[in-house]
Amino acid sequence: MSRRPQPDSAADPLRAAAEALRAAADPQADGAAETQADGAAGTQADGAADPLRAAAKTMRAVRERCVWSQRITHRDLVPYLIEESHEVIDAVESGTRADLREELGDLLWQVLFHAAIAAQDEDDPFDIDDVARTLTEKMVRRHPHVFGGETAATPEEVLVHWNAAKAAEKRTRRSVLDGVPRGMPALALAQKLVGRAAGAGVVASGDGRPQSSAAPATAPPGSAAPATAAPPTAASGSAAPGTEAELGDALLALVALARTNGWDAERALRERVRVLEDEVRAAEAD
Repeated sequence: MSRRPQPDSAADPLRAAAEALRAAADPQADGAAETQADGAAGTQADGAADPLRAAAKTMRAVRERCVWSQRITHRDLVPYLIEESHEVIDAVESGTRADLREELGDLLWQVLFHAAIAAQDEDDPFDIDDVARTLTEKMVRRHPHVFGGETAATPEEVLVHWNAAKAAEKRTRRSVLDGVPRGMPALALAQKLVGRAAGAGVVASGDGRPQSSAAPATAPPGSAAPATAAPPTAASGSAAPGTEAELGDALLALVALARTNGWDAERALRERVRVLEDEVRAAEAD
């Protein structure tokens, strides 16, 4: 197997990150000296040569010259980041290609905005090039079958390389639960934790009593998890939940069942809610 050249992050980290994600064989970094974007004409000219670099320059100019943007902090941006992320999800699941292109741009703007804020930090500054360089290095490490001499013919083999690289990077983690963001939506968080629990040999039974499994279970994202115990069921043949705690158990059981079958619990409910919205609008139109 031929080894693909690694992206040249020293020349242009931002462009190298994009090339790494595309697994490009020979990225061409723009070696021209950076100049301050001064007006729409200059920005448009830069954009024709390198749109990604032009976006970063535009963000820097906005941060430096816009009174509102100058006062924004990382914490201030969090609601916008959440909103833009959900707008990308909507575009993926129910929008057009034009919607997706626009919403991905809005999400990229949030990344550029955070990087511009970070660049002005007095104690530990970093900019978008540092972000891109870190991303490129990580993606190259985690894809030795693309940029190194390893091979991976199946998604399962890819996952082996990914997990090995990630484990080496996260040696200080003491629990399989470390690194799981608690700000995730509840169903998505539950599904993530059920998967991590399986990795520790714990099966979420859905009855409030976690059970130990014979062996940890792992599976590629989006695929069915290998079962180490009988698949959980949610209130099959039993009475409806009588308390909020029992409802939580039933929901957890459904999430565990979703993972066993390779389903996305959060997406399943989200798409069902869209159907409800259509039904409501149809009823209002009658």
